[in-house]
Amino acid sequence: MTTNSNSTAAAAASARPLTHNLGYPRIGEKRELKKATEAYWAGKLSRAELEQVGAELRRQNWETQRRAGIDLIPSGDFTFYDQVLDTTCLVGNVPPRFGWKLGGQVDLDTRFAIARGVRRSGSADEKGSECGCKNDEKGSSPATYASEMTKWFDTNYHYIVPEFRADTQFALSATKIFDEFSEALALGIRTKPVLTGPVSYLKLGKVQDSKNPGFNRFELLERLLPVYVQVLQKLAALGAEWVQLDEPIGALDLNDEERRALSTAYATLAAAAPQLKLLVATYFGPLRENLATYLALPVAALHIDATRGDSEEITRIVNELPADKALSLGLVDGRNIWKSDFAAQLPRLQDALAKLGTGRLLFAPSCSLQHVPVTLRNEQKLDAEFKGWLAYAEEKLSEVATLRDALAATGAPSPEIAAALAANAAAAESRRKSPRIHRPEVKARVAKIAPSDFDRSSPYPARRIAQRGGSGAAGRLDLPDFPTTSIGSFPQTPEIRAARLKHKRGELSTAEYEKFIEAETVACVRFQEEVGIDMLVHGEYERNDMVEYFGEQLDGFAFTEHGWVQSYGSRYVKPPIIFGDVARPKPMTVRWSSFAQSLTKRPMKGMLTGPVTVLQWSFVRDDQPRRDTTFEIAIALRDEVLDLEAAGIAAIQIDEPAFREGLPLRRADWAYYLDWAVNAFRLSAAGVRDDTQIHTHMCYSEFNDIIDSIAAMDADVITIETSRSNMELLGAFVDFKYPNEIGPGVYDIHSPRIPPVEEMVALMHKAAQVIPLENLWVNPDCGLKTRGWAEVRPALANMVEAARQIRAELGNK
Repeated sequence: MTTNSNSTAAAAASARPLTHNLGYPRIGEKRELKKATEAYWAGKLSRAELEQVGAELRRQNWETQRRAGIDLIPSGDFTFYDQVLDTTCLVGNVPPRFGWKLGGQVDLDTRFAIARGVRRSGSADEKGSECGCKNDEKGSSPATYASEMTKWFDTNYHYIVPEFRADTQFALSATKIFDEFSEALALGIRTKPVLTGPVSYLKLGKVQDSKNPGFNRFELLERLLPVYVQVLQKLAALGAEWVQLDEPIGALDLNDEERRALSTAYATLAAAAPQLKLLVATYFGPLRENLATYLALPVAALHIDATRGDSEEITRIVNELPADKALSLGLVDGRNIWKSDFAAQLPRLQDALAKLGTGRLLFAPSCSLQHVPVTLRNEQKLDAEFKGWLAYAEEKLSEVATLRDALAATGAPSPEIAAALAANAAAAESRRKSPRIHRPEVKARVAKIAPSDFDRSSPYPARRIAQRGGSGAAGRLDLPDFPTTSIGSFPQTPEIRAARLKHKRGELSTAEYEKFIEAETVACVRFQEEVGIDMLVHGEYERNDMVEYFGEQLDGFAFTEHGWVQSYGSRYVKPPIIFGDVARPKPMTVRWSSFAQSLTKRPMKGMLTGPVTVLQWSFVRDDQPRRDTTFEIAIALRDEVLDLEAAGIAAIQIDEPAFREGLPLRRADWAYYLDWAVNAFRLSAAGVRDDTQIHTHMCYSEFNDIIDSIAAMDADVITIETSRSNMELLGAFVDFKYPNEIGPGVYDIHSPRIPPVEEMVALMHKAAQVIPLENLWVNPDCGLKTRGWAEVRPALANMVEAARQIRAELGNK
């Protein structure tokens, strides 16, 4: 049996840099992981069958990378839910409420319970632990709240936040990292195991300790490191040569204690397994003041993101890299789908090679490829020119190999390499000159934006009276205290998805499809009336995705058949591609909002996705500043907002869940982003009358540091996620004294659990202690698209009952 350690030797013999990959999409070409995981949760697939799907996906991924010529192929990057959650289970940091005791092995169902708040009840032969854990022999435990979920840096991927307490202990509690290394070795592939680094793990977690709320989680490093030592020593014993430890916090503002923690951690880890080559990977931004710390780490190699770094820093790293350390340059963008520009990248690689030599230079994508779709091979509907501009994960591996081979060529390149370089140059030139990208009328409209276009006619207090009444005046909206609403979407049932697919295939006429959607909308409106919700939504049954739906109706967007990426767990999204100037040819939502409003006398919210979120949740053109693209989107949405108002819609929600996600990782870079992001939202909303109520929604974000900018958006009502964090996020709104209305979510829609009335009442009591009563709304955390009616009906009924109880206790009407 040969392993790709032979590839390593061959690479050295041919005097070329090593290539490696930081991670590969785990979802499968046809979303096999989603289908299998959801079938397992539903009891339709056994654990053994689910594990078999995982094994087959891993095999396919490893074989794909081997065929592409990657020298160091990762293992441990596959996960059934989240890689940070896998680390939590590896080190035995299971929150006590899940009924697991330190000393056993964390089973798959416990992993899912931490993420989802509920444990699957399987057949008799599946109950209990797959790994000998006896903590839950009956295979079920009381439903509890899931661990918090938040964005992975500035991406749209969500990770499960580790929880720490002063008494947290760690122990090696899972074998996944070892099993997958051995699994690949049996296939003839000696992989590079990938782990979340110990300092990033602590940094990205939160203290959840009511007895010691001020506990410093970095005090846990001394307890955590021995587990990492065990992991490294066992990997070395299994035959590993390289191990990748992800420490992406280098792209963040770190304090002295956090930098010392990095130094302490790697002094310990390097000494524990000296036979291993440790590669510390940082990505998503430059190191800046953290550079000296990373350069001094006693590891074999340092990986940096050269697509989001700055060229001066990269030059400094090349010049100052210690002689006993190799540098991994991430020059192929792992977060966007545009083809690399070899003409720009090769000179940078050549300069690094000239200074470092072959043995001290590695080459890789900038970060894990989990942030891009799997393969372009299945995209049959994109035209040839446009498809030629793109590269998904599989194609990015080929780019890495091509750049390596071009770099290693002495004299004239081989015919194959010359052809690849020529094709790449032709694609870059085609994209630069394509007439489909640039629209002078759009650029002219952006140039004419005036300061007054960002401002509502009156300040919020005057708008509140116009909307809800006061001082003897009647408002346009007849709402009680603590009004109830939902965030927008209602369950997308199998019947709805089937009808959409039939319409897309031409098996259902547009008239038949719209009649079907009308019927679903009617049923949704009637349900909301019956349950007693105060401000209704139309359910969004005509929409596939909150960004894709709008992109399909805007110029400057392109769409894929199989461009899926993981957002969290089994939730995948298919981001549109913004390739050119954005314009709105015609109204996008007025037809369905108007129809829904005609069904009821209660106010019906118009539902739009905000300009920053459309930008963030798309693959964005990289040939102009992101600000300019966002303003183009904002102008298109402004036209839509005004059309909704003209159609009689009294409340319009412009969702911005990605507003915080778009914030630069470094505080020094915030002001510029916040200025244009706030103005983009205001540009989209500011044209309406005082009596039209503007809502926005944000979820799974930390607001404390940017609350003044959120207030500057000047939405009349903001709804936020707070149930998983137990109203923790309200602290930002309290300290700042947020002036407008706020709906703190009381129903965690990312868990199938149905929250009881008393739990929601308790959460609202917490909110009422810190937010003026007249400013409070009652709502779920997020849209209900991914939930089923069996959960939604009782959960919303409980929410309305909770609002009634709070209204009776604290309200005035």
